[in-house]
Amino acid sequence: MSSHTTNIAIIGAGPAGAATALRLSYLNIPCVLIDKATFPRDKICGDALSGKVPTLLNRLDPAIMDRFRKRFTPIDVWGIRFYPPSKKLIELPFKVGYERIPDEAPGYVSKRMDFDAFLIEEVQRRENIELRLNTEIGSWVKTERGYTITTKDKSESWDCRLLIDASGAHSRFSRKEAGQEVDHDHHAAAVRAYYKGVTGFHPDNFIELHFLEKYNPGYFWIFPLPDGQANIGLGMRSDIVKKKKINLREALDEIVASPDFRERFANAEQVDPTAGYGLPLGSKDRVLSGDNYLLTGDAGHLIDPLTGEGIGNATYSGFIAAELAEKCLAENRFDAEFLSAYDVRIARVLRTELRLSYRMQQIMQIKWLTNFLTGIVAANPKVIEVLCRMYTDFELRKQLVKPMFWWKLFRAKSGKMPSVSSPGSDQ
Repeated sequence: MSSHTTNIAIIGAGPAGAATALRLSYLNIPCVLIDKATFPRDKICGDALSGKVPTLLNRLDPAIMDRFRKRFTPIDVWGIRFYPPSKKLIELPFKVGYERIPDEAPGYVSKRMDFDAFLIEEVQRRENIELRLNTEIGSWVKTERGYTITTKDKSESWDCRLLIDASGAHSRFSRKEAGQEVDHDHHAAAVRAYYKGVTGFHPDNFIELHFLEKYNPGYFWIFPLPDGQANIGLGMRSDIVKKKKINLREALDEIVASPDFRERFANAEQVDPTAGYGLPLGSKDRVLSGDNYLLTGDAGHLIDPLTGEGIGNATYSGFIAAELAEKCLAENRFDAEFLSAYDVRIARVLRTELRLSYRMQQIMQIKWLTNFLTGIVAANPKVIEVLCRMYTDFELRKQLVKPMFWWKLFRAKSGKMPSVSSPGSDQ
C-alpha cells in the first residue's frame, strides 16, 4: 500500500468539494481532493445555479464566470415564474427594472455534467490541489493525528489532520461517523428528465415552479437549458411520498400529459430516461463538525427545503470550511471545540435562511392561505416590486412569515395604506 500525508483531505469533488479545494488553493493552502468518479459525469439535479454561485466564484477570480460562460454557454436566468395552486401566475424578476445582459445574469441554468466538469477544470488549473479521480475511499480510521482514509482496493491511504466530507447525499462518513442519519420528515424525493422542444418559456428565461395541489408539499419545475432543452422534474417531501404512496416517475408523466401542460409538451421529446434522487433538506438543525472533520454540501444536509436548491449552499459551505481550515492551521487546532466555529458560521450565513424556507414550506401546505396571499400579490404590481427584492434582501424575506407583513399588503391593496415600500419597518 502506498501511504501519503496531507493536512487537508477532501472526499468528493462535486460543487462542495471543488469549492472547498479552490478556496483553499486561493488561500495558498495545499489539499488533496478525491472522488470515485471521472469527469464529466452526470449528477441528477435541477441544474439551477442561484446567485450565490457566481458571487462566490467571482470572489476567487473575477474571470472565472467568463471562463464558464465561454466554455459551456449556460442559460442566463432573470427571474421566477411562480404558479400557486390557484394557478394565478406571478412573475418575480430577480432584479427590479433589470436590463438583460447575459454576462451579468443573477443566476444560470447549466447541466451538472457541464458545471461540475468546469469546476474540475478550474481545480486542474491550480498547482497546489492534488486531484485524484477514479479513486474510491473504502474506509476511514480515527487517529491521534486526525484520520487515515484508505481506498476501497486498499492500494493507497492518506493521513490527514482535517477530513472534509463533501461526498454528497449518500455519504457514508456523514451517516456512520458523524451520526447524520436520514430523517424522512426533512428529506425530499425527486425525479428529473431532460426534454427538447418544450414551448412557452419566458423570453428572459424565468425558471418555473408549479405548486400543484395534488403534489403539495412539493412542486413541478420547468427550467430552460442550452440548445433548446429543458430540465423538468417533480419533488416532494419523502414522508409525504411514502404516506400517499406516490410513484414520482408516473406522476411526472401524468403532469406532462395533463391539460395544463399538454400544449407546451405537444411537440416535445424526452431525451433521456427519468431518473430519481434524494435531497437531504436543511430544515433540521444538525451538528456538522467534530474532532478533525467537517461536513459540507449535501453531506451536511444543506439543501433549501422550499426550493430544493443545493449548489449555492454547497459552494458557500465549502468556502466556510476552507476559511476555517486556514485558522486551524494557523492555531494548530483541529479539535471539535475549535471546529464548532463552522456550525456557528453556517448558522449565521445559511441556517437562518433554511429555517425560513421550512416555515414558508409549511405555510404553503395550507391551500386557502396560499391562494389568498398569492391573490394579493397577483393583483398588485407594487407588491410584486417589493417581492422582487427578496432575492437580494434577506431581511425582507424574513417578513414573509409574519402576519403583519401580509396585513399591510392587504390593506395597501384595499387602498387603506399609502405604501408597502417599507415592509421591514416592524422588525
